Amino acid sequence: MLVTCCWKRAACVFETESLFDANPALDCCGGLNNVDYSQMDMSVLAELWRLLDLTEPRFCVAVIAIIFNPFFWNVVARWEHRTRGLTRLFGGPYAACYSLAVLILLLNVYRSHSITVAMKAHPRWEPLDNAHVYSAGAALMALGSVFVISSFMALGVTGTFLGDYFGILMDQKVTGFPFNVMENPMYWGSTANYLGLALITLFHCMEEALTAPIHCRGSIGDAMLQFSKPDEETDSSTPRMV
Repeated sequence: MLVTCCWKRAACVFETESLFDANPALDCCGGLNNVDYSQMDMSVLAELWRLLDLTEPRFCVAVIAIIFNPFFWNVVARWEHRTRGLTRLFGGPYAACYSLAVLILLLNVYRSHSITVAMKAHPRWEPLDNAHVYSAGAALMALGSVFVISSFMALGVTGTFLGDYFGILMDQKVTGFPFNVMENPMYWGSTANYLGLALITLFHCMEEALTAPIHCRGSIGDAMLQFSKPDEETDSSTPRMV
């Protein structure tokens, strides 16, 4: 009987090991080397890739604006830090910093505009065509605006727009809201703003696409009604074509 129990236990252990060999557990600490990526459903990515036109001019302009803006002001700020060229040009560090801040704001406005134009130029993704998308976008923009505005209020103009490169330093490190909630709140707030803008723009594009045929039919109907309406100023004795 002891031999029988040992045999059954050995068979059970062998069967369990076989199951683990057939379905190995994911090695979370050693990476995902045993994941079979061929079983992944890539249809969503394929659908998104089909909707994206990388050669569309407005998309290219938006990409250039996204890349150029931070590259430009970081290069200018480092050049100012080494040479004090802007300080000499504007007669002081504060005037130079404020001038660069105005230029950065204008570049950001153009970047936002180019991104909006590029989004409207591309087709919509059907799973996002619902009113909940608009609500999510509005919530993201509200949250992002809170972080951006509160960061600006805490840092001021010179603290926000690279004042340290002009030799304008703050008295102490800012530790209040929103910097006590997360690091780089202005960057995260801007990211939330642009994501919310994308969702809101998508909803408006969907709404325009749905209402455009209605307005078109209404315009055609008004034109036909105006054409068929008798001309009251014309003499009733004048013969008309029927």
